[in-house]
Amino acid sequence: MIDPASQEQLREAIADCIGADQGVLDALREEIRPLKSATRRIQPRSTTSISLVGTDGGNNQLQFDPFLIQLVRVVDSSNNEYCLEAVSPTTPVQKLNELQFAADGTPRTALGEMMAFLEVDSLPKLSHMIRPTDKGVPVSPSWVQVYRELVEWAVLFAILKKDFGTDTLIVCDGLLRTKIFAKDRFQRLLQGMKDRIDIQWNKSRRRVYLAGVAKHSKVLSRYRLAMALEGVLQTDYPAYVEVPREVEEKAYIWSEFARGDDRADNAGEINKFVGGKMFLVKFGSHRRDPVWPVDIFVPQIGEAQVILGSMLADAINGFPVPHYPQCLQKAHENAALVDFDFDILQGFIYEGVRSSLGGDAGILDAFQLQDADPAQRRYG
Repeated sequence: MIDPASQEQLREAIADCIGADQGVLDALREEIRPLKSATRRIQPRSTTSISLVGTDGGNNQLQFDPFLIQLVRVVDSSNNEYCLEAVSPTTPVQKLNELQFAADGTPRTALGEMMAFLEVDSLPKLSHMIRPTDKGVPVSPSWVQVYRELVEWAVLFAILKKDFGTDTLIVCDGLLRTKIFAKDRFQRLLQGMKDRIDIQWNKSRRRVYLAGVAKHSKVLSRYRLAMALEGVLQTDYPAYVEVPREVEEKAYIWSEFARGDDRADNAGEINKFVGGKMFLVKFGSHRRDPVWPVDIFVPQIGEAQVILGSMLADAINGFPVPHYPQCLQKAHENAALVDFDFDILQGFIYEGVRSSLGGDAGILDAFQLQDADPAQRRYG
């Protein structure tokens, strides 16, 4: 416990820091002030909303020393499963390459289809973050997260080719931007997504909209207090405001993560990472309702009112998180592997280990009965 003398010393030090940094808050307020007059009311629209979610790597690890197997699973809000794979940090990259294509070289998975579209035949060519060693094993264990995200983008790309019976809003989990693709391949993928959306309209007169919703954003974190002080999105009705690119750039350490096609020419560098334009959105009708960062697919910025109006109809019924798109919450619920499902998959790990041990399999049975964390007893 901090003694009273130290508490007083800390109080004075904190007050000095706040006084010295007052200019920072004043600058943030000045940057955010124009957004108040740019706030728009959301008008509800009727559109089918679906969401696409990949399993959270932290919640879907099947652990058993010395193994760490992670599940790569992508489902939608209607509980359609598009991918289910088991990989580990020591899975050879070449093996994953081979899984994406048939013997004749044609794609057999959504990821394989995306790789073929981008004209690459290996994961290291698709993403610079997957780099195998001489033994074919990736350098860093975090590559599994990159692989999971690649699969999510591939499934989204594949879904855009299916036939839609009605106008549909596809809500992605997270912002429409990434740094995992090598060279300009993300930009080429975005163009391919736009082309498929255009084909939907030209062929069947179906509008397909694309947006991403994040739970957190550096932009929102940076400006949250300034927004409250300036009254931005403090309305008695659902509202949104478009975030200028220059405001986004100030919030990110790497400004290129906020630079879209509309800023690429000014910076003298093509946009490699950004597929969405950020809006700050409040779906509730009270001044203190939560505000969410929403990325709208750049070619559809002009349809922001339609897209957010469609999202509003879905978010009004949000549960258990209020005023958050219900389709996203359903997709998360469908993607999570918990309770009985997780126990079954964990059992598969024991079966696999037991079969590999041969004559030593009996030791595994005794090992399972041991307390893996006896230190937990101190909380009993």
